[in-house]
Amino acid sequence: MDNAESQPKAGELSSQHSVLSPKKRLWLKRLAWAAGALVAFFILVLAWPMDARRYLRPEASPEVVDRGGRTLHVFLRPDQQWCMVRELKRVSPWLVKATVAAEDQRFYSHMGVDPVAVGRAAVQNVRGRRAVSGASTLSMQVIKLTDGPAGSIFGKVGQAISAVRLDLRADKDEILTAYLNRAAYGLNLIGCEAASRRYFGKPSSELTLPEAALLAGLPRAPSHLMPLEHAKKARVRRNWVLRRMRDEGMIAEGEYKRAVAAPVVAKRHAFPAYAPHLACRIQPKPGAPPTTTTLDLGVQAGVEKIVRQHVAGLGPAIHDAAAIVLDARDASVLAWVGSPNFLSEKGGQVDAAIAPRAPGSTLKPFTYGLAIQQGLLWPREALLDDTLNYGLYQPRNFSQTHRGLVGADDALRLSLNVPAVIVFNRLSEGAVLEFLRGGGMTTFNRTAQVYGLGLALGSCEARLDQLAGMYCMLASLGQWRPLHWTPAVKIEPKPMLSRGVCLGLYQMMRQPFPRAYESLSATDTQSPVCWKTGTSTGFHDAWTFAFNRHYVVGVWVGNVDGKPAPDLVGVRVALPLAAKIFRSLPARSDPPWPEFTDEFREVEVCAMSGLPASPWCPHKRKDLVPRELTMARTCDVHWPGLDGQVVERWPGAARGWDLAKIDAPSPALALNSELRTQDSALRELRILDPAADGEYTLTGEPNGDKLRVKTSLPDERLYWYVDDRYLGESTPEKPLMLDLTEGTHKLACIADDGRISTTSYTVGKPNEAPKFEE
Repeated sequence: MDNAESQPKAGELSSQHSVLSPKKRLWLKRLAWAAGALVAFFILVLAWPMDARRYLRPEASPEVVDRGGRTLHVFLRPDQQWCMVRELKRVSPWLVKATVAAEDQRFYSHMGVDPVAVGRAAVQNVRGRRAVSGASTLSMQVIKLTDGPAGSIFGKVGQAISAVRLDLRADKDEILTAYLNRAAYGLNLIGCEAASRRYFGKPSSELTLPEAALLAGLPRAPSHLMPLEHAKKARVRRNWVLRRMRDEGMIAEGEYKRAVAAPVVAKRHAFPAYAPHLACRIQPKPGAPPTTTTLDLGVQAGVEKIVRQHVAGLGPAIHDAAAIVLDARDASVLAWVGSPNFLSEKGGQVDAAIAPRAPGSTLKPFTYGLAIQQGLLWPREALLDDTLNYGLYQPRNFSQTHRGLVGADDALRLSLNVPAVIVFNRLSEGAVLEFLRGGGMTTFNRTAQVYGLGLALGSCEARLDQLAGMYCMLASLGQWRPLHWTPAVKIEPKPMLSRGVCLGLYQMMRQPFPRAYESLSATDTQSPVCWKTGTSTGFHDAWTFAFNRHYVVGVWVGNVDGKPAPDLVGVRVALPLAAKIFRSLPARSDPPWPEFTDEFREVEVCAMSGLPASPWCPHKRKDLVPRELTMARTCDVHWPGLDGQVVERWPGAARGWDLAKIDAPSPALALNSELRTQDSALRELRILDPAADGEYTLTGEPNGDKLRVKTSLPDERLYWYVDDRYLGESTPEKPLMLDLTEGTHKLACIADDGRISTTSYTVGKPNEAPKFEE
């Protein structure tokens, strides 16, 4: 009984156990505070501000890209590393999959730390009593690659915390992109793009499955697996990555077998180094985004190759050349070549595209265009190509011969010097100089008096890039824009010549490239083009500019040290280069030739002078001329004689030649009708075209190998013989066309009264370089 009463009841027992001692309650309270503090600490650490950009944006190598984002030129970083940053969409999907398979299979499911990998690594390391495997995720490796190795267990914990923080602030693709741009791939290669360029010579977007697997395996031990020195080890690692990809379901069994069987094809490739002269001028700072240009990688690479091969074939006396290609629509640069070999010790770093050189005859189109704009020249006006004497200055043609009467269009096309000086002298002093300065040509730093008449023939200095800009003004029908290579630049055009004048110059300068320089299909050769050559005095510089509505090509050939060479003639060494470049450019769908709409009008001109006909001009023709040309200048050659017959008056010399204003007619040529009746023999019969000892080249174009014969007596009936074979007759109403055939020929014409004139000319083969005037 007593024992029964002494036993505690169930409720009393529970109550006794629920009452903890003060010591235990204090311990539990401290534990709760510690847990709360730890949770608060982690929340605070995870929520603490973090500049994710520091981890996501590595410092890139300075890079210059073309208009499509393709790499033109890349430079080493200051730390002598190559690092070409790329967005994930510009990386091969094979490399993305291979990297995830090799480094972090659960990358898209964890929050920066992989608990499964941590547990596995712990078990393996305990069993092995050493670091058998790690548990680093891609997020942790981005932290490590940015901040450096951890160095201790506490550092590892810190990296893990930072990885979680990074995962909270960036999406998975951003973290994967950062890893692919920061990982080391051997040598001094940082990032997959640099590795792909060095090992495979291609952008990372073009990697195949075997190539991608090879790269994905390198960051684990870059030096140990570097494929240029350890190809076997790299292949073993690659095949391991491929197995992981297969096991993870990223590739099929067939793809795996083909990739494993593929050989390791890695070898050392050079990084892109196109347009080095321009790239060195505009390269961005390290870490800055790539500098985007208007250049076209395909065009640039093609032009560099053509220039290099062309100079190699010129012989030991000529070492250098430069070329520029412009889009005629907006003067944007498509290709820029400053020298054949940038690494050459003999001036390879000199950018000849901006070096002042003597331009020769390349300035003539601007003299002609300005004269037409000011109403001082008609496009087919007759000029005299003969001896010209200004005392100390006596300009001569390149061939040291003269052609007599010649139309302005032919004078420009054939680059005759004397007619160019005649036209230049009609303009006011300094007019051409100020015109050229207005087109951005900065090398003209002397007065008009210092340059004198020699400016007409290029006795000055000019830059290839600035001259190309002026020719682009002609190509764009009078609208000048400075050359630019930055796409974002918006430039308002500056009108310099009227549209009609430029259309007239298109007609005056139009001529096909010599067949010897055409290396393309027959359809391509039909694309019309204008071109102009130039040669400096003393054979120091050879030039050619070619253009249509699509492109402008400018080339210079010479030696940067200024040494002359006998072959430095524009038509010999510069024209072939320009033709090759022009015909290599991509075809475009828009018309290559401008439309001739209402900018022209039909005018009745004298058939002899090419000027608006006076009432006394006996023979007339219809010419299309720019609408803005006034009728202030009319033919002054023909006047009524005493007996009502028409009298011809001619200037006595080439100096001051102007058939609209004949001040001192030559007694030998100003024949009145009485003298004409008494002795018609006083009127000399002379064949003007073909020129005496003239040289011509067959074009091969339909109806293109014909020549209209011309004489000093266009108003008489004449009978023609070629090589002693009767050819036909010509009259003022019906001129004679001469069919050109290969060889040297003798041409003769006979008037009704027995007067005779003979000449000889040579027609060259299509593969012979024509000998135009410079």
